[in-house]
Amino acid sequence: MFNKKKTGSHGSQGSIGSLGLGLVLLLASTQLSNLSAHAQEQIRVDAHADTTPFPHVWEQIFGSGRAILSLRQSYRDDIHTVKNVTDLRAIRFHGIFLDEVGLYDPDAQTQNPGQAPEKVQGAGIYNFSYIDQIYDGLLENGVRPFVELSFMPRKMAADPNQTQSFFYKPVVSPPKDYALWDAMITAFAQHLIDRYGIEEVATWDFEVWNEPNLDFWGGRPNIPTYFELYDHTALALKKVNQRIRVGGPSTAQAAYVADFLQHCKDHNIPVDFASTHVYANDTAKDVLHTDEQIPRDLMVYRAVKKVHEEIAASPFPKTPLLFSEYNASYSNEPNVTDSTYMGPWLANNIRLCDGLTEAMSYWTFSDVFEEQGVVRTLFYGGFGLLAEHSIPKPAFNAFAMLHRLGDRRIKLEADDALATKSSDGAVELALWNYAAPFGTGAAYTPPPANKGQDKSFQVTFTGVPANAKVELLRLDDDHGNVLKAFDAMGRPRDLTHDQILNLKAAGTMTPAESLHLSQGHLQLTIPPHGLVLLVVKTQHQ
Repeated sequence: MFNKKKTGSHGSQGSIGSLGLGLVLLLASTQLSNLSAHAQEQIRVDAHADTTPFPHVWEQIFGSGRAILSLRQSYRDDIHTVKNVTDLRAIRFHGIFLDEVGLYDPDAQTQNPGQAPEKVQGAGIYNFSYIDQIYDGLLENGVRPFVELSFMPRKMAADPNQTQSFFYKPVVSPPKDYALWDAMITAFAQHLIDRYGIEEVATWDFEVWNEPNLDFWGGRPNIPTYFELYDHTALALKKVNQRIRVGGPSTAQAAYVADFLQHCKDHNIPVDFASTHVYANDTAKDVLHTDEQIPRDLMVYRAVKKVHEEIAASPFPKTPLLFSEYNASYSNEPNVTDSTYMGPWLANNIRLCDGLTEAMSYWTFSDVFEEQGVVRTLFYGGFGLLAEHSIPKPAFNAFAMLHRLGDRRIKLEADDALATKSSDGAVELALWNYAAPFGTGAAYTPPPANKGQDKSFQVTFTGVPANAKVELLRLDDDHGNVLKAFDAMGRPRDLTHDQILNLKAAGTMTPAESLHLSQGHLQLTIPPHGLVLLVVKTQHQ
């Protein structure tokens, strides 16, 4: 504070004139601004602090393109690639009952027409050839099916012309006779047990249909008629074997889970898990039925928390919750799902959703995917971790980095950090600088010249050697970001073989930096959309 003396018209040497005062205030303001620009966030990690279990629920189930695509070599190659860097255990896809898979055809002739009719009753109606190849292919790659029971075989549909708008036009009609549906579900389940054994099949999740509250289900009114479908399906499965795990309602926008569980209670219908979906650009009006403006980095958490609380208040409060679809966008937004934005977004969701759900199935592991038709260009905002030609996106590298987190969580009072501990004694710390996407919608927007503010961290570790070795991994616009190379190429639609190889190399994770703590401290700076993972080694490693 300045104390101005009362002076004559000419002032005095002991006072500050208006011009001088302005200069001093400007200098003070500049100093404060500089201090703010160089301020470091303090993060303290105690390796001896109490921990809580930290299961990797975000990386064990992935969605994919429809069932028939799993017969492609590119699909199976991508499974292998993703499984190498995650804890991938199961894959969920639509359309195991689509006509292209060939399960149901009541008009098919038996392959042994000379046999007596009584010995071939039902022969030809069910053909498991492609189903066996689909599930064999998953199991041979070390993953199990997450069985979504959809969609309606055309010859079983009450209205075969009632289709959804996807490229492959799935029939979404209810069955014309539930006896036909029940018989198919029974034959399907029995065949799986006969082929793979109940010890294997009992580890699978059987989910009835997909998003019946949207246009994927043609029954009207949609939720009561979906409950009828669920009842028939669950009872048919349990009649085959009580150990089969069945659940639903597989709704969009985190909807109707409480109503579904109440229905199962009221009608004594078996349910082993509750499943639903959410995307980060869903609206609060659709998900929470409020007028809030929930940002993209919080929507998934808010939805998961809502359903978690609904289950706790339901007649079945111990029901496992599976979010069988989630992502940062339900539409094709290149600046979201293809970009480095996904690193901080994913890390923050993991931090917030820990302890609220048994599994979260990221939609999807690969851009071998045709809901909008055959892929026409790279980086169109597809859902996959891998683009066409198995080119890794930044999201792939984010999953690879966060896979390195341990299985015990260390509590931190920070909204941009996540600390864990592994059984071998290593301490892991994820740090990020979340910022909104540089653009939204279907049109790609290059990163602006001024991308926003860097974030500086002063990290202090206790309970580890003061000069412990540190492995540091980075994901940002200059590290592990294939879009930078694709932009430099001019974003060509058609790629040469050499360009594909160059993009694969550009998308590869940047090699880890090897550092050491300095008296337990480490300083680093992270740009917007940046994610960092630190692995601090113990004395014995």
